[in-house]
Amino acid sequence: MAIDKDAIEKHIRGILVALGDDPDREGLKETPARVAKMYEEVFEGMNYSNHEIAQMFNKTFQDKMDFEEAGNDMVMVKDIEIFSYCEHHLALMYDMKVSVAYVPNGKVIGLSKIARIADMVGKRLQLQERIGSDIAEIMQEILDTKDVAVVIEGTHSCMTARGIKKNAASTKTYTLRGAFREDSFLQMRLESSLAMPQNKTE
Repeated sequence: MAIDKDAIEKHIRGILVALGDDPDREGLKETPARVAKMYEEVFEGMNYSNHEIAQMFNKTFQDKMDFEEAGNDMVMVKDIEIFSYCEHHLALMYDMKVSVAYVPNGKVIGLSKIARIADMVGKRLQLQERIGSDIAEIMQEILDTKDVAVVIEGTHSCMTARGIKKNAASTKTYTLRGAFREDSFLQMRLESSLAMPQNKTE
């Protein structure tokens, strides 16, 4: 599906009129085109299905370690910063940090690919819960493993800038698949890894 920039321009112009403003005044003349260009960028993920995103970032490596002997070895990438837009109000979801963990099943994925998957999934009209589910589904397909966890914490402007206006409120969601849902020891390792501060170099 391609994003229809011409239609977006037309409708943004209509919104400006509905708000009681003049879309032909100097400050607004280029606004519909600017918004259309911005939407093309921030909603890029709507052009692709989860399967297509999985194909796009399906770059894995066979590791030398014996995964069958390794047991519940866990790979985690923490605090991937993304943003998205809530489908209920088209409101920004910001300060979002995504952590993705998986148990390898014979192969591993390049770490930057995990960040790219999270970024692309965020570029849709979304719910935070669905972002986690979409990332997990894509990771499962690429890695041929059931054992994936996605933890997201973020702030929703539909809560902070309007309505109830609770500026300090944040939302945390857990998407647990396979062993992460069933194995209490693996869940404990996941939680302790999330709580562990990141090592940062100067």
